[in-house]
Amino acid sequence: MTTISHPRLPDTPTSHLPFSPVIVAGDFVFVSGQASVDAQGQIVSESFEGEFRRSVENLRQVLAAAGCTLADVIQTRNYVREAADLPLYNQLYREYFFAPFPTRTTITNCLPPALKYEIEAVAVKRSK
Repeated sequence: MTTISHPRLPDTPTSHLPFSPVIVAGDFVFVSGQASVDAQGQIVSESFEGEFRRSVENLRQVLAAAGCTLADVIQTRNYVREAADLPLYNQLYREYFFAPFPTRTTITNCLPPALKYEIEAVAVKRSK
């Protein structure tokens, strides 16, 4: 039987919306979309780069609650509001994820005006 848990650390970003930031099912870690929000779930609007970095740092925090790092990520789904930001998005992505890269999907023109970027991920807990 697969064990399912919902790990949280005190600094894990929260939301008033009905979803779990992270669920661990066996060795798989599923992370809900992480956007540019503060610890209380309030949107922090910035430049695309600022929102990207805050979103990935939020992802890093949520993964840490599950005992993982960005190096354990095997898949990302990325939401970029403006297609014009794709070159910068690809440049920034390479600062956080390295070859062989996780599988990746990127969708543009899909976020509300308050957000420029959001990322969700699947990771695998590595055997110790």
